[in-house]
Order: sequence, then structure tokens, then C-alpha cells
Amino acid sequence: MGNSWKYDRAKEAIDKRFEEVKTVEIVDYKRDMSLESIPTNKAYRVDGAHLYADILNMADILATTEKEGERSHRRTLRFLNLHQRAVHRILSRCDARRVDFHNQRLHSLVAKPYGTEEEKKRVCRAVAIGKLIIDVLADTGDDDEDIPNAKVRIGIDSGLTLAVNNGRNGNREPLFLGSAANLAAKLASNWRAEGIYLTNGARKAAGIEQTEEGKEGTTPLTADQIAYCQDVAKLEVGKDTIVKEWRQDNKDNPIGSFDFSRPTPPLRSLNISVLTPGNSKRMKAMSVYADIDGFTKYVADNIDKKAADVVRCFQVIRSELDRVVSSDFGGRRIRFVGDCIHALLMEGTAHTTYDQETISTATLCAGALRSSFDLALERLKANKVGVAGLGLAIGYEFGPMTVTRLGMQGDRVRCSVSRGVLASEDEQCRCNGVETAIGQAAYDAGTDAVRKLFGKTRKLSGLDYDTAVDSLEAEGDKVAKDAAIAAYAVAAPAMAKAVEQPFRPFSETP
Repeated sequence: MGNSWKYDRAKEAIDKRFEEVKTVEIVDYKRDMSLESIPTNKAYRVDGAHLYADILNMADILATTEKEGERSHRRTLRFLNLHQRAVHRILSRCDARRVDFHNQRLHSLVAKPYGTEEEKKRVCRAVAIGKLIIDVLADTGDDDEDIPNAKVRIGIDSGLTLAVNNGRNGNREPLFLGSAANLAAKLASNWRAEGIYLTNGARKAAGIEQTEEGKEGTTPLTADQIAYCQDVAKLEVGKDTIVKEWRQDNKDNPIGSFDFSRPTPPLRSLNISVLTPGNSKRMKAMSVYADIDGFTKYVADNIDKKAADVVRCFQVIRSELDRVVSSDFGGRRIRFVGDCIHALLMEGTAHTTYDQETISTATLCAGALRSSFDLALERLKANKVGVAGLGLAIGYEFGPMTVTRLGMQGDRVRCSVSRGVLASEDEQCRCNGVETAIGQAAYDAGTDAVRKLFGKTRKLSGLDYDTAVDSLEAEGDKVAKDAAIAAYAVAAPAMAKAVEQPFRPFSETP
């Protein structure tokens, strides 16, 4: 089935996944409930403060060498690993929940103290934790390895979200759907100035003066406002203690060197769970981001009365995007980042990446992702699940990639970071829900057919699988031609059977 998408295969997979979530249970999250291994057809309503911390100078670390070689990647991964260890210690000591470390971005949840009436304390605690993260990461570089301190921006919002499971086969983590998580993420990542930034809703909950509407992302908390939150929160630990413990832990459990080997394609066979700094992967490949556009508003519109539909919609779409990447195109899903999938794919051998074949395959994969997304919406609507306002924004870029796991021994998180990874996310961010964008490096290294398809803007609307195959094949692209031949080979026997009927004169027809 290599590197092809089939309507019937996708429909069967989508319908099967829908059956798993036909009945969904929504319960309120209460004291001492576990968020681990949430069943696929269950979700918790969680009231909490969401904190995102974005390390602003990671791109600078990647750009310190002209060539993006192993030294650049080793330095960047060590930079992230040092800081992730520090943040892990902060969250553990402050009774906050790590939701996700996605490269330079941390998502954490402050759910305690429980209860609607305790929202002020949760938001103030999140602010105090955010300030502690900033202070600690300003002192956790590594002079011996020329690793700088991290420059950090914090975004915080508070409110109701749905906690669902975010993975299968031993990779289950909670994922939170809702505007509180999304708005906190946007405050952290959509601007470049350091500081702590709250939505007006979170400011109101904390008892802090609200800012002018639309100015939340450019109005950081003042030192007095942060001090006020720290007084309310009364954290059990301070910067000096965390840094001291962090230094001792690094001494007792050194990170070690990052050693790279090359995986053999297809990448879907890559076992990420066994990777460590000393057993990391590096190769030229394609990084793909596909984000469900409009999902934040969709969740907000449905979380009260139609929360089960939110779970059905998310689980069906998420599973199908993952299936397309891995089963149809041999790629490897790195992780889900909220309602976005990040994946890698590569064509070649154990020793060499075939650049143009990889880029053309990724183009077909991008088309297939949209075709499956559209089909998933169609099947959800047929099962009376509302999907209004949803789209898919896709971006991809080619270049040297890494895959490893970072963090504390026994609690490592998967990581894939490079200039191409950051660029692919940037490409996705410049798309609306019907657009697909290709990065400059992929555009330059691709076939003439790929460049003609995307044009000088490197972005186009409505790129589904059939459009991608037909457009590339018409311009002589070999990967698209092979996909078209494979599709014909499957269809030909059925077509032949349909026409292999004995000739009957008109007078003999019944």
C-alpha cells in the first residue's frame, strides 16, 4: 500500500474509530482522580489554570553555526535537556502538572486547590510558578558546554477544559481541549518579548487590573502584580533551592553526550520509546505540521452541552491523521500538540535520503491528510456530530532532523527539533483551514512539478490527494506517477470484471 491514499481504506478506518467513541462519558474532574490512561471514549471536565512557557532563544541556539550539523543539534538538545530538568523539578516541588514538553514549549496545569471558588489561588499560583521558571532558567546554562541561559515568556489563562487521552500503545498522556489551554499557548508563543502575560479573564480571577482589550499579549504583569500573586500563592520552594538541587542532580546523573545514528526508512518502524541522549537519531527528512483550524472556538461552543461531540470529533480526526502519516506514507508521528499533529517522513535507504522523492511523497501525504480530514468531517456529519467551522492548516519543510527523548531518567519526553521543525510549524501558522504551505528549503530541493504546483507564494488552497497526484504526474513527477500506476493496478481488475460480460444482441436482452 506504500505511499498512496485510498478512499475506501480511509472510510473503513474512520468508521471503525467512530464506533469506539459512539458512546462517550463526560465526568467532572474531582480530588484524587487520575489523569493517566483516560479511556478513548471518556473525558474529564477540568477547571484549572493553564501555564505555557516558551523559550524564546532556541532558534538562536540552532542558528549559532552556519551549517546545521551534529554540533548544532547536540548543543540545542543539551540546552533543552538542561532546562527541561530544571522545569521538571519546579513543577514537582510546586504540585503542578506537566502536560507536555514540546521542544521549546512547556504546557502545565495548576488544578489545585480544587473548586470554582479557588480560581484566584490557582491563577496566582500559576503566576508564581511562571516567575520561578523565569528566575531558575536565567541561572541554568552551562558555561563549560557554552550553553546559554534561557529567555522565557509565560502565558496564562484559566477556565474549563476537557481532558482526553493523547496517545496509544504506552504513550498515553492527558491532553486538554479548550480555550484556556489555547489562549495561554498563544500568549506565550505569538510574541517575542519576555515576561508573564495573562488573559483578561485570568487577570480578573486573580484580582489584577485588566488591560485594554486586545493588549493582553503586549502588556506583561508588573513587578508589583507578580509580587502580589507570589504573596497569595506562598510557594513551598524558591529559586536558590531549585538551582542547588538541579546542579546536584546534574552532577549525580549527568546527561551525557548526544550520540546520533541514522534510522532506516520507513520511519514508522522507529521505536521512539527506547531513545536516549546517547541513542539519538539524526537524518535529512520532512517535518510536517497539520493543525485543526477553528478547533478552539468549536470546543468553546460545544463544551457545555455537546462535550461528547468534541471528544468524538477530536478522537476520530486525530486517529485518522496519524493513520495517514504512518500507514499510508510510512512516516512517524512525533506527538500531538493540542489539536495539531507533528510528524516526520523520509524516503531513501539506511545510508541516504532521497531528497526529491521525500519532498514529493510529503506533498502527496499533505494532500492525503486533507482528503482524510474532509472525509472524517463527512462521516462525522453522517453520524449527526456537528463539525461546523473546522478546517486543516498544513505546513511542511525539509532538512536535517533529530529524534530523541529528553528529561529526567524514568520520565523522558520525546523531542524532535531542528531549523526545519521550527520552519514547518511557521509554514503551518501562515495557513488558514483550507491551505497548505511548503517551506523554502523543500521548495528549492523539490522537483519542477512541486515548484509549479505551489508557485512563488509556496502556498495554495484545496490541495487534496487527487489534486496532488494529478498535478505532479502531469509534470512528470516520478513519485506521483508511481502512485497513479498503483491506483490503476488496484482499480483495473474491478474495471475489467465490470466489462467482462458476454455480448448480447438487443433481441436477447431480457
